[in-house]
Parts: sequence; structure tokens; C-alpha cells
Amino acid sequence: MHRRNEVEAATLRAEAEDALRQAQALLEPHPAVRYAGFLHDAEKEYAEAVLTRALVDGQVLPSPADLGVPAPAWLNGVAEAASELRRHALDRLREGDLAAAERLLTSMDDVYDLLVGIDYPDALTGGLRRTTDALRAVVERTRSDVTIGAIHRRD
Repeated sequence: MHRRNEVEAATLRAEAEDALRQAQALLEPHPAVRYAGFLHDAEKEYAEAVLTRALVDGQVLPSPADLGVPAPAWLNGVAEAASELRRHALDRLREGDLAAAERLLTSMDDVYDLLVGIDYPDALTGGLRRTTDALRAVVERTRSDVTIGAIHRRD
């Protein structure tokens, strides 16, 4: 997706979803392995890929149920997806599309605002607090870059 190759990105997302569904089905009868963290990471990565695409395109985000992943994987996936928007915002700035970069920054802000209000123990959220803190730093760096881009455009 970062290379803006929609066909390859869709193919890879479909392959990832297929592999995830197989893993979920195989691990369902084995909760000790299912909840050891390995599957959570795979679910989070899949959610991140789908949610990044939705955020870049300005679409409504699919829910955890839509993606077939638990809420903690979705929450961490959306946080990481928002962090991925930095790359897209910088690419839009390099192309001279300040409006698109500002839209991406707004999406990053919206995700951060949503996540910062979630106050549950990390054991329930899969380490969301740390991921949200990392997102905050990415949002602030991106805000700085977009602001500099806006100032240069005015000059």
C-alpha cells in the first residue's frame, strides 16, 4: 500500500486474512496457545493493514466484528494504522498536496483522541497505553511537518 500499488496491496491483505482465519480456527480449541499473544499480534497486524487503507482513503473504519478480530487487537491496530499515516502525510507534502496531508493529520488526531480516553489495564487492552503514547509522538512530529509545509506554502 505504501507503494500505492492497489492490486498488490489487496492481494496481500486477502492472503493475510486467509492465513489469519486458518490460525484462528486451528487455535480455537487450544486457549493456552490462542491467548499466549502470538495470535493477538497477527490479528493486530491484519487490523492495521485494513484500517490503514480505510484511514488513507477517508473511509469509515470497519469494526472489530467486521474484521473478525478481538477489540484489543483492533485498538492496537488502529493506533498503529494512525502512525502509518505519517508516511502518507509526508508523501502528500512532497507532492505538494497540503490539503491531503492536513486531512491525514486530522485522522491521526481523531484516532489519538479516541484512544487516549480508553483507560483499562494493559492486560485487557494488549498494551494499548504504550502504543497510544508512541502514536502521540508520531502525531506531534507530523503536526510539525505539516505546519512547516503550510508556512512554506504561504511564503
